[in-house]
Amino acid sequence: MTPVEPNECHDDEWVATDDRVIATAAKWSVVVIVLIIVLAGLVAWLFNRPAPSVAIPEAAPAAVARLPEDSAAAMTPPELPFTDITLASGIDFVHENGGYGLKLLPETMGSGAAFADFDADGDPDLLLVNGDLWPWHDYPPERMRPTHKLYLNRGDGRFIDATTGSGLETSFYGTAPVVGDFNGDGLPDVFIAAVGENRLFRNMGGGRFDDVTDSAGVAGSGSDWSSCGAFFDADGDGDLDLFVCNYVEWSREIDLAVDYRLTGIGRAFGPPTNYAGTHNRLYRNNGDGTFDDISQAAGIEIVHPASGQPEGKALAIIPVDINEDGQLDLVVANDTVRNFLYLNRGGTFDELGVETGVAFDPDGHATGAMGMDTTLLGVNRQRAIGMGNFAGEMTSLYLSQGTPELFADQSATSGIGPPSRLALTFGLFFFDADLDGRPDLFQANGHLEHEIHRVQPGQTYAQPPQLFWNCGDQCPRRFLAAGSGDLAQPLAGRAAAYADIDGDGDLDVLVTRVGGRPVLLRNDQQTGHRWLRVRLEQDGPNRAAIGATVQMRTSDTSETQAIMPTRSYQAQILPAATFGLGRRAEQPELIVTWPDGTESRHAVPELDRELVIQKTSMER
Repeated sequence: MTPVEPNECHDDEWVATDDRVIATAAKWSVVVIVLIIVLAGLVAWLFNRPAPSVAIPEAAPAAVARLPEDSAAAMTPPELPFTDITLASGIDFVHENGGYGLKLLPETMGSGAAFADFDADGDPDLLLVNGDLWPWHDYPPERMRPTHKLYLNRGDGRFIDATTGSGLETSFYGTAPVVGDFNGDGLPDVFIAAVGENRLFRNMGGGRFDDVTDSAGVAGSGSDWSSCGAFFDADGDGDLDLFVCNYVEWSREIDLAVDYRLTGIGRAFGPPTNYAGTHNRLYRNNGDGTFDDISQAAGIEIVHPASGQPEGKALAIIPVDINEDGQLDLVVANDTVRNFLYLNRGGTFDELGVETGVAFDPDGHATGAMGMDTTLLGVNRQRAIGMGNFAGEMTSLYLSQGTPELFADQSATSGIGPPSRLALTFGLFFFDADLDGRPDLFQANGHLEHEIHRVQPGQTYAQPPQLFWNCGDQCPRRFLAAGSGDLAQPLAGRAAAYADIDGDGDLDVLVTRVGGRPVLLRNDQQTGHRWLRVRLEQDGPNRAAIGATVQMRTSDTSETQAIMPTRSYQAQILPAATFGLGRRAEQPELIVTWPDGTESRHAVPELDRELVIQKTSMER
């Protein structure tokens, strides 16, 4: 046996020490218990003693706290009527989804729309992307293959069908348009995402386009289902790179094998839960009309940590400078799997959706995320990211939490959550519907399944859009339901975009419908609010200054908007910023932060007009 050294403790010493500790603890436990009994008795006597008989004088009625009349009025949405002018405006487009009864998933997802000044005459034109007939099915002869449609604005909100001879009268199963001047000639070019190979059309001017897909190298794979995309400067070299979102691994055979069914209906459309995910693609612009696929090297390809398989099921993307470092990051809305947030590290990306709080809902679940947009809210310029979700899920509203890289979903307390829970939301965007200086929220709704009411009585296939008016910082709930007129008509809504089609200052709305006509809703608000629209021009390849920001300052307000055409679901808007000024009469100051990080300040000569700011002649 090893002898015990003098500095070591014997077992009987440990026992003695334990006994002393236990005895001391027991003594103090008794003291504490006695004190608790005494205190409990005192509390019981205080609460149960007879109440003294005291005469209480009759008090005057308490004054009800009321807001000043002007504050109360500020919390009431204004009248915001919208009028359906689709046919009157000359838009006769009808979406073809190729459906013939088999219920293949692409048939219910719709296709998109883009407002852009395609003919460079200063007003918003319209491109509507179409689906196609399936090549394996024998359709009746009267069901012709469709084409995409180009409508040029006459300047008063009426459109001319300019498709014939445009080069866009082609037939393939398109999903979403993506607009950007990839070759720097000052004309907006068009990339069309598709089920199958994608297409890139170079704008030749005069409403004519040339298919340059093969030479550019952006077709992707014939087995891809691309759902959306964005032109943006990923690497800071000045030209526009291209991000392409891919949805799920799909083919007719896979769809039939998944065989989604509803009791009482049989084969039905359904969520993509049982489809495999796919990788998105990032194409670097080489500056000579060609692109290189740098997806893997740039950190875009995300795999599931357990299976090692592609995790994304992307339906929407927004390039936005989340951490305010001068580089455009990427938020990607994924359907039934976690959302992505790619932070730009100078041309490569770190995916931090979970770490930043935008990956899941408040309960830690992935949602059926579809359309998406972002804006800044309130005097504190809080970053907001809105996402439309599946029926039974509230629209998500992620708000930054004191730091630009941390978000929390606060839809339930914002006024958006409960009213949006029943809706199945596709298109979603922020815009100032009443030109009061605060961004409102619009969402286009519609279910996947025509007969959903048979199995879910609270659901319908066609659902009315929703407009949520921004009440401001002083309101208990920031957003309140608003809108009237033809806005209330039920639609199988999909893409949603906006533009001032008639030049009256306020923003009009277009919603596409799956298998039907789009709806063009003219904004007929009569608030009398002032407005200002700002477009930017600069030399170099990114002529429209995509990625720049414009800040408008007055004596009592400040608002910042990004120049970014990509937003919503399968949609593009003009690269411009529309500011509402309410009833302010003072001339604001504009502060432009250009894509290269330089800043310029500009006085506004007059309101209720469009102002074009050119970097080459900017004030320094």
